[in-house]
Amino acid sequence: MKKPIIKLKNISFSYEKRRILNSLNLEIYEGDKIGLIGSNGSGKTTLLHIIMGLLKPQEGTVEIFGKVRTKERDFIEVRQKIGFLFQDSDNQLFCPTVKEDIAFGPLNLGKTKEEAMQIVKETCKILGLEGFEDRVTYKLSGGEKRLVALATVIAMKPLCFLLDEPSAGLDENTNDRILSYLKSNTKTFIVVSHDKDFLTKAADKIFLLKDGQIRY
Repeated sequence: MKKPIIKLKNISFSYEKRRILNSLNLEIYEGDKIGLIGSNGSGKTTLLHIIMGLLKPQEGTVEIFGKVRTKERDFIEVRQKIGFLFQDSDNQLFCPTVKEDIAFGPLNLGKTKEEAMQIVKETCKILGLEGFEDRVTYKLSGGEKRLVALATVIAMKPLCFLLDEPSAGLDENTNDRILSYLKSNTKTFIVVSHDKDFLTKAADKIFLLKDGQIRY
C-alpha cells in the first residue's frame, strides 16, 4: 500500500491564545500537486513551518517519509529532501553573491565545488538568471530575490517542494517561467498562494485552509 510522503494527524497550534490549526489532518502522496489557499492569518505558512520542523505543534503527529518527527535532529533528513521556499526571500538568502547562495545547498549535500557550480549554471538557465551569478544578493530587487530564493530550492533537487507565495512580486513572464518549471520538472508540491490563477494553472487540486482545518 502506498504511503504518504507527508502525514499530519490531529495537528493543533496556537499563537498565545489564538488557535490557528485545530486538529488538522493532511496527507500528501508522491505525485500530488496541491495548491493551498486561505485568508490572511489562516495558518498556511504555519502549516509549512510545522512540516519543516521550524515550529512544533502543541498537539498531533508529524510523520514524514514514514517516520514520526519530533526532535530537531529528526528534521535534518526532511530539510535535505523537501525544498522549502520561505515567504520572505531575505530569510533564505544569506551569502554575498547569487552563485554562492545557489551553491550552498548542493555543497552541504556533499557535491564538489565543480558539481555545485554546474548546478548553479543549470538552475540559473531554468529561471532566466544567467548573468546574475556574480551579482550581490542584497542589492537585487524584490522580484529578483524571489527568483534567486527559488533557485536555491531547485538546486537541492528535492523530492517534494513547499512553496510559500512563489509568484509574489513577479511579472507575468517570470510567473510563466516558474509555472513551466513546476509543470515539467516537479513531481510533488504544495504551493501556498493568493494568486488563484497561478494555482489553477500549477496545481491538480486546491485545498482551502479555514477555521484551522483543511477543506478538500
